[in-house]
Amino acid sequence: MQRNKPTPAAPDPTRETQAPSPEGRRRMQMTDIARLAGVSTSTVSRALSGSTLIPEATRTRIVELARSLNYRVNVGAANLRKRDVQTIGVVILGDSMQAISDPFLLSVVGTVADALDERCMSLLLSRMKEGAPHQLAAIVESGQVAGLVVIGQLTWHERLNQLAKMDVPMAVWGAGLPDAIYATVGSDNLQGGYLATRHLIQRGCRHIAFFGDVNHPEAGLRYQGYVKALQEAGLTPDPRLHQSFLFGDSRIRAVIDQWLDQHLEFDAIFASSDVCAVSILGALSERGIAVPTQVKLVGYDDIALAEHMHPSLSSVRQPYALAGRALVDLLFEAIAGQPRRNVVLPTELIERESSR
Repeated sequence: MQRNKPTPAAPDPTRETQAPSPEGRRRMQMTDIARLAGVSTSTVSRALSGSTLIPEATRTRIVELARSLNYRVNVGAANLRKRDVQTIGVVILGDSMQAISDPFLLSVVGTVADALDERCMSLLLSRMKEGAPHQLAAIVESGQVAGLVVIGQLTWHERLNQLAKMDVPMAVWGAGLPDAIYATVGSDNLQGGYLATRHLIQRGCRHIAFFGDVNHPEAGLRYQGYVKALQEAGLTPDPRLHQSFLFGDSRIRAVIDQWLDQHLEFDAIFASSDVCAVSILGALSERGIAVPTQVKLVGYDDIALAEHMHPSLSSVRQPYALAGRALVDLLFEAIAGQPRRNVVLPTELIERESSR
């Protein structure tokens, strides 16, 4: 009785292939091309598939290197991959209490969208919950997006470093931490805190409170600037005048009221966000404490609402338009396999009625 021969498995059309190598020599892999070219494996893959996300000079260099090493990509696979992903993932990290509707976040996301639109790209906005860092890599690996713009750091710093080691292309809005291996864009938070506090000192204030979480990467730098300005003026930071809170904490009004109930001596407040400053202004008004005649107030971010408050709010301005463009530029550099770099944007004190 003649047995039927098993049918050979159909070839996978998306699989990379290379010419037969000499006997005894290991076959050249895409990871080898990446190592020799000094770029990531994903960059090599995109370059060999003709992706326009990779600069022409880089594509040419990688293609020529692959050709010299007798490495070829399956034509069918290349044709499949030439359908470039035209979407970028914009992820707001979930351990921050800030809602997506927060004016600061909306400003950053809006400028990122404008910068992507100039490149004929769209964005996929999502909020990532704490405890699910693997989902960040999965978004890229699934082919939904070509890379990530991540807003926030806080407790995600080590996870972001892990993603960078996995060659996940991304750019992060936050502080440029010393051990970060991912690209960051952020304002000069230390200088911003210094400018705000120095301004209040110049207005005659000597008992200046600080509202913000010093353990947060950005707020912590703003606090350092606050301390620097006080020390330069011969003033000693009073721990009783520091009130910690997280950005976007819905309990901020209760925190402010509890702090005010202590009846501490203060003549100014520097709030590490405008949203917090708005809540402080309301709490002071309800207690009959006049701003700026009795207490002067400065916020941070310079959201659109700041100039329309009564009194209008002095604030440290973060350059949102520059932020969006810088984040997109760094992301595309990461996609192209270029060296990581950080961008620190200038801050500017906008003086209004609340501190005059």
